[in-house]
This record gives sequence, structure tokens and C-alpha cells, in this order.
Amino acid sequence: MNRVKITGTGSFLPEKILTNSQLEKMVETSDEWITKRTGIKQRRIAADGEATSDLGFRASRQAVSAAGIDVQDIDLIICATITPDMVFPATACLIQDKLGIKEAAAFDVEAACTGFISALAAAEGMLLTGNYRNALVVASEILSRVTDWEDRSTCVLFGDGAGAAVLSPGTGESGILSTHLGASGAYSDLLYLPAGGSLNPASHETVDNRLHYMRMEGNKVFKIAVQKMAEGSHSSLEKAGLGIEDLKIVVPHQANLRIIKALAKKLDLDMEKIYVNIVKYGNMSAATTAVGLDEIIRKGLASEGDIIQLVAFGGGLTWGAATVRL
Repeated sequence: MNRVKITGTGSFLPEKILTNSQLEKMVETSDEWITKRTGIKQRRIAADGEATSDLGFRASRQAVSAAGIDVQDIDLIICATITPDMVFPATACLIQDKLGIKEAAAFDVEAACTGFISALAAAEGMLLTGNYRNALVVASEILSRVTDWEDRSTCVLFGDGAGAAVLSPGTGESGILSTHLGASGAYSDLLYLPAGGSLNPASHETVDNRLHYMRMEGNKVFKIAVQKMAEGSHSSLEKAGLGIEDLKIVVPHQANLRIIKALAKKLDLDMEKIYVNIVKYGNMSAATTAVGLDEIIRKGLASEGDIIQLVAFGGGLTWGAATVRL
């Protein structure tokens, strides 16, 4: 063993589609404004009674099937989410149970939109110890449950979905070549959910003041996001001994099309080498890079031997990049 490989991927998107035209009837906005400002045309919304673990379970089944292993061969599950089924137990434990896995280490990672990359890095490190055989890394989010549908500046942005990947130790050239993770809590007040934790536990006052919904200062986040994702991308490439020209395709976090285009310009990459699906799904937090990874593989946009990169930025503030040879 000298490297950790991604041996299978999967994704799941809820059936319900919420279009910009439908949002026009819910809040003071327009399809033209949303499209121009964000690049989003529609997003997926989880059904009533559908939980984050349900979406993660469905994506995980695809990933395990694609990896060609028995589900009982999974002995490590890491779920990246900021919308867990409940505060505890970990959503990873609930996914484990739904998959019917008898025993496996299971825990959640909370790094917002950078969550999938953070979970990949954690799983890679744990597999390299030799103490685990196969890891299931899941990113699942139901952001519609923490979105303020009366706030036109944020409600147009978010959607629900899940992606998953199976990681296994191996030999040869393929595998995770490098990762880069960073964070700065000094910017924590730019993107956060005010209530529901130990600082502001749920009360009539927090509910009445709509503190259980996300808050964001978009303009300030925009500038930092572009800079830190570019830095993360270059750092990961440098660790791998590669240059930007070695990348077949980049899967960035899908927060805003303007951010994605600004990142492409900063990296000096043509948009043809940047994968974009924000038009269909909006911002799915940790799930965006996981779903994007699955889609580029299933669509044949990247295949065995190609070098790809995942790069993301999220609340915390956190950022990260992973360079992978498929």
C-alpha cells in the first residue's frame, strides 16, 4: 500500500425541483435576478419526512455498488454535513444502520461546504495507518430545512443532495495525491447559523427571531472564497509536484457562478476545464463536490489515469483542495 484510491462514487438528488419561477411566487425576486447574480435556475428539495441520512444512504449504495465490494467490507464511515438528522447520534451511524453494516467506525465531520474534502483527507489518513480496509465518505445535506424562505438574499441559493465515495488502500499511480485544508475562525460571523447550539439554545425567542436559519454576508464571503480556494488549489498541486496544466478537470464548490468564474480566472484555467452544475442544483454545501465528482466520472468527463481536483470553501471559514489521479 502506498496510496488511497477512490474505487467507487455515487450521488442522490431528491425528486422535487424548485425553479426560479416558483420562487418568484414565494419571495420578492425574479428569475432574471437570480440567474444573473448566481447562475442558478433550479434546486432540489427533500420531501417531507426525508432526512439527511436517507439521502446519504441512497448515494452510499451507489458508491458501494460502483466499488464492487460487499457492504460489510466497509469498516469506516465518515459523513460530512451541517444538517444532521439530529445533534446526536452522528448521521454516519444512522447511514451505517440503513446500509445494514454490522460494525464500522462511524462519525461526522462538520466543515460546511469544505466537508467532503475534509472527510476525504481524514479517511485517507486513517486508511494509511493500516487499521481500516475500506472507507465510505458521504456528504449529505438538506439545506432547505435551515434556509429562511423569507430572506430573498439567501433563499435563492441553496438546495438538497448527497454524494458518496468509497476509498480503499492500493498500489500504483492512482489515488489521492495530496490534500490541503485551512480555516480561519476570525471570519465565523460571515456565514453561520445563530441558534440551536450551546450558545443560543432553542427557545421561543430564538424561533421568533428566526435564528435557526443561515445568515450570510455574501459580498465579504465572495472575495475571501476566491482567494482561499485559489491558494488551496495551488498548495495541493505543489504538494503533489504538479502544475495547473496537469489537471484534466476541476470540480469547485458550487456556491455562485460568479465565484466559479473568478476562480477560473485566478487559476488561469479555461471554463471548459471547470465542472459546473450549479444551474441545476444550487449550493448543496458539502454535497456539491461529492455530487460533482460522481457526475464527472459517470459522464466520462474524467476517466482512469486522469488527474482531477476538488476545491471548496465554506462557513467556519474553511477551505480545502484535493488532487486525485483516478
